[in-house]
Amino acid sequence: MTTSVLLCFALAANIDEFFDRFTKEWLRLDPVLASRVQAFDAEEQNRLDRELTPVSRKQSALQLALAKKGLAELKTFDRRTLSDAQRVSAAMLEWQLERVVQGAPFEDHRYVFNQFEGLQTGLVQTLSLMPVRREQDARNVLARLTQVAQRIDEGIALAREREKRGLLPPREILKLTIDQMRRLIAPEPAKTVWVTTLTQRLDELKGLPASARKDLLETAAGTVESSIHPAYRRAIAILESQMEKAPTEVGLWHLPNGATAYDDAVQRFVTVSMPAAKIHQMGLEEVARIEKDIDRVLRQLGEMEGTLDERIARARAKQPGVIRENAPGARDKVLAGYLSIIRDAERRSDALFDLRPKAPVVVRREQEYREANSAASYTPPAPDGSRPGIFWVPMPRPPFSASRSLAYHEAVPGHHFQLALQAENNELPLFRKRRVFGTLSGHSEGWGLYAERLAWEQGWYEGDLHGELRYLMTSDLFRAKRLVVDTGLHTKRWTIDQGVAYGIRRGEVERYAAWPGQANAYKLGELKIVELREKAKRELGARFSLKEFHNVVLRTGSVPLDVLAMVIDGYIAERRK
Repeated sequence: MTTSVLLCFALAANIDEFFDRFTKEWLRLDPVLASRVQAFDAEEQNRLDRELTPVSRKQSALQLALAKKGLAELKTFDRRTLSDAQRVSAAMLEWQLERVVQGAPFEDHRYVFNQFEGLQTGLVQTLSLMPVRREQDARNVLARLTQVAQRIDEGIALAREREKRGLLPPREILKLTIDQMRRLIAPEPAKTVWVTTLTQRLDELKGLPASARKDLLETAAGTVESSIHPAYRRAIAILESQMEKAPTEVGLWHLPNGATAYDDAVQRFVTVSMPAAKIHQMGLEEVARIEKDIDRVLRQLGEMEGTLDERIARARAKQPGVIRENAPGARDKVLAGYLSIIRDAERRSDALFDLRPKAPVVVRREQEYREANSAASYTPPAPDGSRPGIFWVPMPRPPFSASRSLAYHEAVPGHHFQLALQAENNELPLFRKRRVFGTLSGHSEGWGLYAERLAWEQGWYEGDLHGELRYLMTSDLFRAKRLVVDTGLHTKRWTIDQGVAYGIRRGEVERYAAWPGQANAYKLGELKIVELREKAKRELGARFSLKEFHNVVLRTGSVPLDVLAMVIDGYIAERRK
């Protein structure tokens, strides 16, 4: 099959035509991704919006064959004849398709069902974020709801197959996932997230007759009861059957070819190849550096005596603006606090950025069924303008407070500036605008952490020592410790308890166990962006402009870090002229 796919294509007349045609081939193979990108005419888009992407072996084989086909055609273009922008796009696409091919042997090392980004939560996110602009969109949601059980059963088949090959998730991950899935299906069908999110979108749909609304919601609840809930119970049953056989070890090191699988995961997320031992050492060095800054702020706060942890605990107990009780309206106050921080950040950004997205950003509480196992995140705006950028805030339990550094990372000038601008940049080919072939965490999360650092460097915390301490502690130090704990879990045989003892809360350490390598992207990406900025400063001297540097990075969009280095080198050379 792979051979026939590789042979049966007509060469594109130029590379831009190839980018467009190949991207659409890829999207047709992945209807859920196609819904996010919205790249087709109304009839074809509507058909794709009714389908849920399979999660079967056959689907993986088709994707692998298509990646090989794309690489083969990409090699037919002479890079020397391309424009600078086309060379960047070609280098980026080549890297991403090579990762698909080179990562294929390690696909089974990714846990189908896990508490952080497993199939069971991905399906909910897909269905709950589908825009409903007209009645047909709602009926597309219903069509996809009828396919959820089939996708869950495909996931069960993969989990059984991997179990036979000795690739079982750790016992702790199974337990957390089972608990999460039980919470998801605990409400009666009409009150599940599947139906309540559809209800909210229908309430915003103007002109929908009451009878149609009633029919849509009753159909959705019926599908949940007859199809989705039984499928989730089947998944829970298979995970429960695996509990006794599951390993207590949480790192990839205990799986066959686990060390190589971890190296692949690091390269996929960070977008550079780096030995785990080096990452671990870099983490230790960053922790030592940041702790010196924390000591300085603690002294300014009058905390002189005791260990660093003791001084931090005393300072945190005095932090203003913290809501320590689960009082009515507490979460709404925190969401309002985040919105206020974002509006202030937008004003402050005038001095540092020329580029601003047209799409707005809003703040919403994370969906309750998953917030106990989730972290703050950002969803880019819909391409048709039907949905703004969304900063999701999990608040499962007190204490609650709005974090300036988190708002800078997820919203302004972090992911919202980066990803919304990228989506609006019509100079980029579609696959780069909409991150069709992957999110490239090293660049995207690196920019989020760089945004936090930039705010700190630019004095945005002036007069707010508690805010500065929170940035250094819960953002910068936290991301440095991630390097140590992630590599510790997966290469040095650390337990979850060891990760907690190092200073990372248990839910986060459990996330690293479920999602190997991803936690390294933040700090390593930030360090690379800072390194490139300082290189441009050195080489350009008085001609260096921070706004101009930010323009280059944001106009480029998410790319592998080595490709970003190539772009900055080109910018430096051009600026020297």
